[in-house]
Amino acid sequence: MGVAAGRRVVAALVAGTTTAVVRGLLDGQAPGGTARWTRTNHRGEPVSMLEGPAVAAGLLAGAVVGAPSVPAAWALSVATGSAAVFGVVDDLAEDTTTRRKGLRGHLGALAHGEVTTGGLKVLGIGAGAVVAAALVTPRERTGGRAAGGAAAWVADVLASGALIATSANLLNLLDLRPGRALKAGAALGVPLVVAGGPAGAGAGAAAAVLGAGAAALDQDLDEADMLGDGGANALGAALGTAVVLAAPRRVRLAALAGVLALTVISEKVSFTRVIERTPVLRDIDAWGRRPVEPTRG
Repeated sequence: MGVAAGRRVVAALVAGTTTAVVRGLLDGQAPGGTARWTRTNHRGEPVSMLEGPAVAAGLLAGAVVGAPSVPAAWALSVATGSAAVFGVVDDLAEDTTTRRKGLRGHLGALAHGEVTTGGLKVLGIGAGAVVAAALVTPRERTGGRAAGGAAAWVADVLASGALIATSANLLNLLDLRPGRALKAGAALGVPLVVAGGPAGAGAGAAAAVLGAGAAALDQDLDEADMLGDGGANALGAALGTAVVLAAPRRVRLAALAGVLALTVISEKVSFTRVIERTPVLRDIDAWGRRPVEPTRG
């Protein structure tokens, strides 16, 4: 086993172990008590959001261990950590009486001077994503002065930052049914683990996504736990950063265009309805999950 392959295995193991250990510790030491972290799921049953901080901790530990360089480790820490922190703030402090829906709702509130927890999350995750992108975007990537110098570097950083931030949001949009966001994370993470870019740059973070997701999947599918914004945003941010580390500029721009398109579509179209009407997606989505019992008259 090569050094790069070994780093991926270690990243996955560290992420999975950390997720399991932290989740166990939180059962007895949940900040504010377990009731504060309990919500009602789509069946009307109680479900815990403590999975979110546990998965975020696993992602941070695994991604740092699997990072190919110190700047990459810092970038993954900043992107994943900010997504987790601001996601948890939104989970716990959201004002449900004036709840805003989607990016349009939160940005609209900000435009009118109203700072919601969702709007704060948008700003916080966006800032963390840009900082993370700046940490791993060398001037050489844009071609130096011949390619536009500082202006080209700034444009590259903003595009990469947007990819990280929108990826965080996209995974959160999928966290509406048990296991859905974790399955999507795995589907996106496997190609990155296999390819990984130059010297496996993004493979360690993707391996951490697989490890943390595997540790959390059973409880998620059993509908005892859910990622919440804290976990889902962290998962998406880690994947977005992995793409930034691994992919050339044209691939990153294509990925950004795709994620933005899905985000815009989500404002008008329900992903759940699309999945339910598409046989292959419906089967994958339902795998491992309790069937929905028909309503009795």
